[in-house]
Amino acid sequence: MADQTSLSASFQDSRQHLHAVAYRMLGSLSEAEDAVQETWIRVSRADTSDVQNLRGWLTTAVARVCLDMLRARKAHREDAVGTEPPETASKTDAEQEAALADSVGLALLVVLETLDPAERLAFVLHDVFGASFDEIAEIIGRSAVAARQLASRARRRVRGAPSVDEAELTRQREAVGAFLMALRSGDVDQLVSVLDPEVVVRAESPSGGTREIHGARTWAKQAVAYQRSRGAGKLDAVRMALVDGIVGVILAPAGRLARVLRLTFEESRIVRVDIVTNPERLRELTISVLD
Repeated sequence: MADQTSLSASFQDSRQHLHAVAYRMLGSLSEAEDAVQETWIRVSRADTSDVQNLRGWLTTAVARVCLDMLRARKAHREDAVGTEPPETASKTDAEQEAALADSVGLALLVVLETLDPAERLAFVLHDVFGASFDEIAEIIGRSAVAARQLASRARRRVRGAPSVDEAELTRQREAVGAFLMALRSGDVDQLVSVLDPEVVVRAESPSGGTREIHGARTWAKQAVAYQRSRGAGKLDAVRMALVDGIVGVILAPAGRLARVLRLTFEESRIVRVDIVTNPERLRELTISVLD
């Protein structure tokens, strides 16, 4: 590129593409916009006279910015274990975020949230945008073989697979469907009907500790009261999902994974509920959203 004017024009022509890359990398509308802006600041200071494929060069640049942001986010989450994710700034922003999540695919965004930064970059750039593993290797500072392995591992997590047969999977889905319906309607008795009378619920606390609740009706009353206090908006973010191959429940506002209910079944009843909120533990789970 010969001059700043030409570079600026080319960047604007690629802006929509760069925003698409950044959003899939970050899963946040505001962060994607920040990443694109930071990319412009960096490239405007760079020597582009020898660049042959400007679009590819810009894609690499925004990917580097996103990788830095993902690593910083991971470090921040580790320092803020058990805290609630920040609320979206406004109703308009929330609506835009939800619409964008739907267009990309909430299921994909949820699973991407469980990947390490390098895995996420490798999968998004290769499987979504067709970048070569040589290009990806240069960004993450590893070999092309390692980049291919990262993308393959991410791909397996995205696809997911049940660890039970089809009949058992159907029974689990029916039980969890009734579970979610009971929460949405505030029906304690219906919720109790899908729980074992001696169900054990193990919940992480914001401080990092855990507490246990015993008994179907005891927890059902608390769960319904909690959902009522959170409002309908939070329920809209609740989805059925495969969690380590077993049907469970996730809370993922705008595709950002915040909480997982990992369920244990016996004869179509839920006998144990593990409520996971720790960011590190969330990333250890294999999750695939069920339609």
